[in-house]
Amino acid sequence: MIHIFSDGAAKGNPGIGGYGVIIKYNDRQKELSQGYRLTTNNRMELIGVIVALEAIRKSEIPIRVYSDSKYVVNAIEEKWLWKWEKKGFKKTANVDLWKRYIPLHRKFRPSFMWIKGHAGHPENERCDQLAVLATRSDNLLVDAEYENSVVQKKESNRLLF
Repeated sequence: MIHIFSDGAAKGNPGIGGYGVIIKYNDRQKELSQGYRLTTNNRMELIGVIVALEAIRKSEIPIRVYSDSKYVVNAIEEKWLWKWEKKGFKKTANVDLWKRYIPLHRKFRPSFMWIKGHAGHPENERCDQLAVLATRSDNLLVDAEYENSVVQKKESNRLLF
């Protein structure tokens, strides 16, 4: 089984964000992380899972994702995602990311397990460190979908007043 541990962080919410991921398979381990200049914690939690799944090449190996994000875990395990999809994602946050996740879910069929954050779980603690370090990077990416939505909301609000 491939084990994915993922965590997201945001300084301010919204604010500078990052994700940290550990992928374990047999005796191999890979760490991934990236920071973004403006985003949300939930987006970072979800992007971490997406990036980890995108890094996996073999779809025949079972995958378990461990996350301290009830938002991400419940969306999958409680099947909220499929209800959102059926309703055309009306009033759903992070639609761009969920649409990016869906084909990965269909390819890999990962199971999800919620773990309590900041409770001494070694891989979760390391993912948190990676996510926080990523927020301090000089190489912050643009979460274009999120930033564009923020600009659109500001412009829309200006039109009202």
